[in-house]
Amino acid sequence: GYAGSIDSIPHMPSPSFRNVALIAHVDHGKTTLVNAMLNAAGVFASHESRVDRVMDSSDQERERGITILAKAASVTWKDTKINLVDTPGHADFGGEVERALTLVDGVLLLVDAAEGPMPQTRYVLSKALAQGLPAVVVINKVDRPDARIEEVADEIYQLFFDLDAEDHHIEFPIISSIARHGHAMAGTGIPGDDTDLAPLLDAIVENVPEPSGDPNAQLQALVTNLDASDYLGRLAIGRVVQGTLRAGEHVALCHSNDEEPPLKRRLTQLMGFEHLGRIDAADRVAGDLFVVAGFPEVEIGDTIADAVDPQPLPRLEVDEPVLRMTFGVNTSPLSGKDGRFVTSRQIKERLDREVLGNVSIRIGATSSPEVIEVAGRGELQLAVLIESMRREGFELQVSRPEVIIREISGRPHEPLERAVVDVPNDHVGTVTQAVAPRKGQVTDLRPGDAGRTIVTLTAPARGLLGFRSLLMTATRGTALIHQHHAGWMPWAGELPHRQGGAMIADRLGTSTGFALDNLQKRGELFIGPNTDVYEGMIIGEASRPEDMQVNATKTKQLTNIRTHSTDEAIKLKPPREMTLELAIEWIAEDELVEVTPNAIRVRKRYLTESERKRQKKR
Repeated sequence: GYAGSIDSIPHMPSPSFRNVALIAHVDHGKTTLVNAMLNAAGVFASHESRVDRVMDSSDQERERGITILAKAASVTWKDTKINLVDTPGHADFGGEVERALTLVDGVLLLVDAAEGPMPQTRYVLSKALAQGLPAVVVINKVDRPDARIEEVADEIYQLFFDLDAEDHHIEFPIISSIARHGHAMAGTGIPGDDTDLAPLLDAIVENVPEPSGDPNAQLQALVTNLDASDYLGRLAIGRVVQGTLRAGEHVALCHSNDEEPPLKRRLTQLMGFEHLGRIDAADRVAGDLFVVAGFPEVEIGDTIADAVDPQPLPRLEVDEPVLRMTFGVNTSPLSGKDGRFVTSRQIKERLDREVLGNVSIRIGATSSPEVIEVAGRGELQLAVLIESMRREGFELQVSRPEVIIREISGRPHEPLERAVVDVPNDHVGTVTQAVAPRKGQVTDLRPGDAGRTIVTLTAPARGLLGFRSLLMTATRGTALIHQHHAGWMPWAGELPHRQGGAMIADRLGTSTGFALDNLQKRGELFIGPNTDVYEGMIIGEASRPEDMQVNATKTKQLTNIRTHSTDEAIKLKPPREMTLELAIEWIAEDELVEVTPNAIRVRKRYLTESERKRQKKR
């Protein structure tokens, strides 16, 4: 209950809150469940259109099927307001998870009735148990023909035991649900067609404690996340720990470092989460979540406190970036053909905007004004940023990601990553072979269920660059990989890169089938016929380690002498499709990836051979 006796104040009914984080593996139906809960609580009025998967708002989140930013929604059930905070399952966004958990007093663990608990679920759940948060378990998709409801329930208990949960945490309620249709029942089983989600909403109200905190105490509100709005600038999202946040009153913003005096300002814009949107609010009392505009200086972990006597709360830590790459203006001969934003000023403004709401990305200057350094938590996260930019019409060229080096007791150290890989048994060898040359070590092998094995390994972060795409190809997409930062290790020395050299086009033009037919004998091509090429563009990987200059635009000499009939029959192997992630990982130090809205090309940093030789001499 609340600290202090609020009941003695007659005019202030204390609103009842429950703050819950959703933990689930990718695709287990988290976002669908939120929709169903909103429906059950009567959020969508009959006239509102229902969007499928309403929490994943960006296109990439829908396509990749992942939730990238932690979002919140709220439903009101029997006079209790339930705030639902969504957490991402991918470790590149692990910083988001820990901060989402500071907003809540309990978790909703969602598990697929056929697949059971997954490695990602394990990571987020361990963080929740470390903070002592009680859980409500939902087994979803119980109507699947391959559902194993009882076994999955046992696996969940096993997972809690593995994570050394305390006894009172292991006594969690289990709800079986079919989120798509909005049916649920307490216990394990298949809910009938006449059921709704009431058992689930009741279980949340009964099992998740009410936030402690006295609405009449001195104000303390913790900022746990940032967002950006085109109209209001930087927004601070967080939770009122105690006291009441009121619009129009003066508040103090306390940074972590004590040297800076707190900023005092009038709170002009205060919002709260209501259903799926944000609404303007007059106040937010202890326990509720808030969104505040008007403090462009706000950072994660700041406290919004009483203006007269500001008392900051303990600081939140945000994961350090471990990779950095450069973003620059597209300087290729084909630049500006299909992008709208091509200048360094536009790229810089876009990155500044990204940093406003995205905490785990930092930007810095380089020796050239045309090039900006961007540091982040992982290649997936940086690829998501580049992909968003190219969809918005930007053209840019990016370098290969490098790890950030840190001096520890006089020696260079590099970031160490721990990866948990869940693969079918016949691919365990693939994993161990792939990780050995990358200076990785397998630390644990344990049999999973349904013919799968869980391999735990540690490796330098740069050794795991491209590991995800390699594994997905090798296991035909059946592997699940989850990696997170595991500290620092001494520099591991050189790591093997790609086998072959680059096939470099030696002139501007359009590729021909005749030329490519001759070239495919000497390596693997990245392009097909009728593709624009330019001097210095890389069109394939040679079968030998040396780079080679090639002419991809050569046409056949036309004579009137008929030769052997094989002249006409050109059989081209399909080119290797260069996706953004593959290209970023494939390129070498002296190469760049050119990214435009319609194309991803690989090129040498210096386009002419004479310029490359001159740079080498230097």
